[in-house]
Amino acid sequence: MQRTARGGFTILELMIVVGVVAVLAAIAIPNFLRYQARSKTSEVKTNLAALRVAEDAYFAEHNVHAPAAAEPALIPGSRAAVFDAEGSDFATVGWAPEGRVYFSYAVVVSADGSGFTADAGGDVDGDGIVSLWGYAKPDGAFVVQNGSIGCDVSFLAPQQVGRCGVDESVF
Repeated sequence: MQRTARGGFTILELMIVVGVVAVLAAIAIPNFLRYQARSKTSEVKTNLAALRVAEDAYFAEHNVHAPAAAEPALIPGSRAAVFDAEGSDFATVGWAPEGRVYFSYAVVVSADGSGFTADAGGDVDGDGIVSLWGYAKPDGAFVVQNGSIGCDVSFLAPQQVGRCGVDESVF
């Protein structure tokens, strides 16, 4: 009798392949989630810089900065939220982000109207820890004030967009 050779994989070979794929997935998935959170965080840097420009342009015309309540009112989680530009205080300065946002934005103005703090908060990775960002421009007396979303300006470099908190996720 003659035996014919069969092609295929043994169960042991399949188990080894599944193990290798599982190890690769264990390494790749956390890195992918971290890169995804970083890309979502780039939104806040761009939007706060654009909001600074809009506030400075408004100040050039009206000699005072314009405050704006938080929009969206609730801090978005890991999913983007709708930003209601026309129905918010941001319409006064003529600023609106493009599309949906992962952060809630607000502006607090100093008593004399010459300084402002724009801040933003978001939970882009959905871990329950809010990431706070801000930009602070001092008023005539060189005083800056904390943002209304929770930005502590003592963590900010002078007149630069940056993180304004220590108890937050690091991407």
